[in-house]
Amino acid sequence: MALSRSARRSSRWLALATAVASAATIAAAPAATPGAPGIGDPYFPGLGNGGYRPLHYDLGVSYHPDSGRLDGRATLTARATQDLSAFDLDLQKLTVDRVLVDGHRAGFSRAGDELVIRPGRTLARGQRFAVTVVYHGVPQPLSGPIVFGSKYGWMKTKDGVFVACEPNAASTWFPSSDHPDEKATYDIRIDAPKGLTGVSNGRLVGTGEHGGRAWFHWRESRPMAPYLATATIGKFDVRTGTTPGGTPIYVATDPTLPAGKVDVYGVTAAATDYWSKVFGPYPFEETGAIVDDMPQAGFSLEVQSKPAYSAVRNETTIVHELAHQWFGDSVSVRQWKDIWLNEGFATYAQWLWAEHKGTATAHDSFRKAYQGIPADDPFWKIKVSDPQRDTMFAGAVYERGAMTLQALRERIGDKAFFKLLPTWTAQHRYGNADTADFIRLAEKVSGRRLGDLFHTWLDTRTRPALPGK
Repeated sequence: MALSRSARRSSRWLALATAVASAATIAAAPAATPGAPGIGDPYFPGLGNGGYRPLHYDLGVSYHPDSGRLDGRATLTARATQDLSAFDLDLQKLTVDRVLVDGHRAGFSRAGDELVIRPGRTLARGQRFAVTVVYHGVPQPLSGPIVFGSKYGWMKTKDGVFVACEPNAASTWFPSSDHPDEKATYDIRIDAPKGLTGVSNGRLVGTGEHGGRAWFHWRESRPMAPYLATATIGKFDVRTGTTPGGTPIYVATDPTLPAGKVDVYGVTAAATDYWSKVFGPYPFEETGAIVDDMPQAGFSLEVQSKPAYSAVRNETTIVHELAHQWFGDSVSVRQWKDIWLNEGFATYAQWLWAEHKGTATAHDSFRKAYQGIPADDPFWKIKVSDPQRDTMFAGAVYERGAMTLQALRERIGDKAFFKLLPTWTAQHRYGNADTADFIRLAEKVSGRRLGDLFHTWLDTRTRPALPGK
């Protein structure tokens, strides 16, 4: 059917109006912008990155102990949370050789500890993408007042490397969004000289040898914060099996360390099973330990699925680090100021273990710790709910955090308290939470108002009065 002249004229005007409207819509659409270089944690403003959420890391690291050189290839799969023209990864000091986004070369530059990546085309909000970084260098450990004045991160040993990265050293050995609120799953492939063993998170899914080198493929299928990742390498005696409760266990011990001081395998198995009863089901596929000879590191770390010990530590330390698998690893802090949710809970677990073993009640451990610290001691000046960056691992965060939990237990009673702990770990399993979340849940479970208790024990800078006996 043919159109009349007037109809054709109307049609042309309609087409023109539609084109003008479409152009206006396009002009009004927001332009792509770079992602933020940090996620806003006051303690570490440059850590983490905006504009995307990490989903999975595929890491390949080849280590040469003689020179200390690391050759790495890291692929991060992520999802854009805005229209991205550029985005950052955290990477400290290592040299970047090339960057690919979805298999295509991408531009990049360095700004301090930020690797700024410019993909060839805009990444649309909601788009899943993969960024691959090929890099090399000699990773350096960090030091300073934060971690007990000790070195931490990538630490060279006599036969390899000990890797323990809390709070901000994951980016010393792989490009990442290096903050606890940026969890992802991991495949970690370690390549090292034949005769050495590479130990990492999760389950060992493959191993082999080629040309004088050995490789080990580990898979952590549960979300993990970057600081909990490890690629510890050395000569190890390895013992595997299952706990009495059925959880797979893998314990790697430096054979030069003195034997007989503590049964790391036995304590790890027993504590994993006991905490599974108290805190809820064990959250990961494997439990275990990495026991290395690293005297320069005066600490142990709750590496996800396998706590890392820089020497043979005592039973108390082992049960502390294993409690972190629930409090710190599965349930991680939303910001570092809430670190008492990790350390206070793990310290309180030591008191629960003593209670379980029949050596002291948590009530008595609380009072012993409290009475051993004079009212004018600087210990009481730390605000536990926000201890500040350089004192985030101060003793008060551990001990007064534990005191807070015992004060809570004595206020609400054992029935509510031991319902609260597994409810907390279930509600935030594989996620992140803060102090306000815990207070809300404690009030919900107990049916009581508890703001005064938490304010007194976490916020005040004086020694609180002991709760009634």
